[in-house]
Amino acid sequence: MQTLDAEALFQALVEQMRPHVTPRTALLGIHTGGVWLARRLHETLGLAQPMGAIDVSFYRDDFGSRGLHPQPQRTEVPFTVEGADVVIVDDVLYTGRTTRAAMNELFDYGRPARIDLAVLVDRGGRELPIAPRWCALTLPEPLPPNQSLQLESDDSGMLTLRLIDA
Repeated sequence: MQTLDAEALFQALVEQMRPHVTPRTALLGIHTGGVWLARRLHETLGLAQPMGAIDVSFYRDDFGSRGLHPQPQRTEVPFTVEGADVVIVDDVLYTGRTTRAAMNELFDYGRPARIDLAVLVDRGGRELPIAPRWCALTLPEPLPPNQSLQLESDDSGMLTLRLIDA
């Protein structure tokens, strides 16, 4: 198991995003790693809009084959989506299906003016034409399907990103 410097990646993501955030910018973190990351970004960037959290379990196109996540989380969108600049935040971008599901669910709350995507790591292996606007690290070669990246957060909010062999 290998560990990546998640704190350095976080700082790189902050620096990429900082010039582009406005008072209209709202963050929406995808459970679970995306919520941890969005919470830190929201605090560090000092955003005015409240941060939201989304669980895409019921919106995935592979729900029938994967089944329900054993611990579904609550979706909370505490800002007005209509006309907002929404940044969907996730820890790792892989196939694009989770991001697509998040966009589908977001539209149930209204029509944003803009949707962007911010991720710590793009691991490659896309199945849908989805790309992040901000990404701290793009792996030079896609990870094989038997490996994954797992973001963890401790009680203080420190982030750790581990490469795991399945």
